[in-house]
Amino acid sequence: MAITPQWKDELRARITLSSLVQRSVKLTRAGREWKGCCPFHDEKTPSFYVNDSKQFYHCFGCGAHGDAISWMVDNQGLAFMDAIKELAGIAGMEVPAPDPVQAKKAEARASLIDVTEAAQKFYVESLAGPSGAAARDYLQRRGFSPQVMREFGFGWAPDDRQALPRALPAFGEDMLEGAGMRASNEAGERYDRFRGRVMLPIQDQRGRVIAFGGRILGQRDGVAKYLNSPDTELFDKGRTLYNLHRAAPAARQSGRVVVVEGYMDVIALANAGIADVVAPLGTALTEMQLEMLWRMVEVPVLCFDGDAAGQRAAMRAITRALPLLGPMRSLAIVRLPAGLDPDDLVKAQGARAMEDLLARPASLIDALWEFERDAQPLATPEAKAGLKARLMAHVETIADPEVKSLYRRELSDRFSAFAYPPRPPRPSAPARRGPWKGAAMPPPGLSDEARGRLAAIMAGAQRQGLLAAVLGGLARYPGQIARHAEALSALARHDRGAAPFIESLFELAETLDSRDATAICTATQGQPVPSADTRYAFLDEGTDPDAACEELAEAVSLLVERPALEAALAATIARFDSDPEGSFAEQTRLRTQLMAVEERLKAFGRRKAAPVAGTKDTA
Repeated sequence: MAITPQWKDELRARITLSSLVQRSVKLTRAGREWKGCCPFHDEKTPSFYVNDSKQFYHCFGCGAHGDAISWMVDNQGLAFMDAIKELAGIAGMEVPAPDPVQAKKAEARASLIDVTEAAQKFYVESLAGPSGAAARDYLQRRGFSPQVMREFGFGWAPDDRQALPRALPAFGEDMLEGAGMRASNEAGERYDRFRGRVMLPIQDQRGRVIAFGGRILGQRDGVAKYLNSPDTELFDKGRTLYNLHRAAPAARQSGRVVVVEGYMDVIALANAGIADVVAPLGTALTEMQLEMLWRMVEVPVLCFDGDAAGQRAAMRAITRALPLLGPMRSLAIVRLPAGLDPDDLVKAQGARAMEDLLARPASLIDALWEFERDAQPLATPEAKAGLKARLMAHVETIADPEVKSLYRRELSDRFSAFAYPPRPPRPSAPARRGPWKGAAMPPPGLSDEARGRLAAIMAGAQRQGLLAAVLGGLARYPGQIARHAEALSALARHDRGAAPFIESLFELAETLDSRDATAICTATQGQPVPSADTRYAFLDEGTDPDAACEELAEAVSLLVERPALEAALAATIARFDSDPEGSFAEQTRLRTQLMAVEERLKAFGRRKAAPVAGTKDTA
């Protein structure tokens, strides 16, 4: 039997993590958690927390994070199986007997590591020998220091099809091929996979050599510039990040991990003193690699070349990451100047220039917006509609409902601001008197039904209910209707009573020039100025229009969030019988959010202005 995830979950559940940590770290109670000075870096103010209920420790200073098993490995220095055995003894559990098949595979992997370690030693010796002169000259021209060359294990694969069997006679052809060091052609001839290349070892998280990357010297027709080992029992390129074993400790100190496009970029930055850098191995970032990065920091920084290929690589990474986003779990994007890779930038402008770029990355949503906005010309309404369709298609891939909702709102706002830019105001038409009791009449072209509804909106706005006030505010500033169209549509679905008024607002927005923020309902057009005790500033004639529109946006958000949460809560309660545990957890989360919205509603009403005497907000 193998050690399954379920067995490890039971092991963690039987261990009180704080008791385990307190064997070597002094902890004090901090609410439901424990805190102390982090054992992974020097600090005087405690930033290391242990949460027994969630079964993890986390340092807000260096980013160290893990569970009981990782604590025994990272802090106590035990091998994984030794950590499992010690924890099982504490928990009173039997360690499962090893699966014979898995045990045989583990033995085979250990033997293959002997092959790759021996090959690495051979390549290093070859670099120092007569055949490695050209490679040494190349590395010297690249400016790599002797220390960096030793640390990263540069070597040289002689241009010889049979060098490895002669150099490593202790290993048979099957082992050499199983480790990815040898290949065979259709005629059955076996030969060294790496020939005439500067070699770099690829290591796992424990620093063991599991594969190689090789760069050819000069130009050869039909020969790849870079060549990596194939996937083997040791090496899965989609589950490996180059330099992770060095970058992880550095990332705990810096609170950052940087992802570049290739291993030579990693070494160039290490040569410049930037150590918290990793790279994928010839492929776009995979879901597994993203998970590995998020275990180190909440927002890894992806650094791409400034050319079109770098932009496409950034977009592939963003597309891969979107379904996996969550609270405090995102990416940041750095684009280098056009035509420069990290090595070029450091050589031309110094390490400080690179650090300055890494200190000012774009957020994932900024990078997504800019890429899609600039992807094609947007000279026609159809092209602009295509931009919105692409943005919303990306949003739909996000699994976390809260993040998805926030992305939809943010990208919708950006699209509205882009597609409907402000225009210079037009001269106001003379006010038309009518059944609006002295206020300016709605413009020609509105249906009689919409005109009546808008009159009701303006009459109800002064009664201070939040819904009536928001509708009145949008009638006062019709240029804001398009900005909040999606939110208003959602409100109409949740509040059928508000739907006819919202439809009239949409009709108003279509009839008016939507850029004219004072088309109706202003004092200059005949509407009386509201009294000084108006509760909402966006209904007060004396409020600056920009400030009024911002307050109106906040009011729309509050108005829409509550019915949406109430609908979600009702749906969650309805599925309690079929999924009691999941339903209960979801109800708890939604009720917490609903309470937060209620508090925001109360604070919003108190903050804006004193309520009208004798009235009560019925939002």
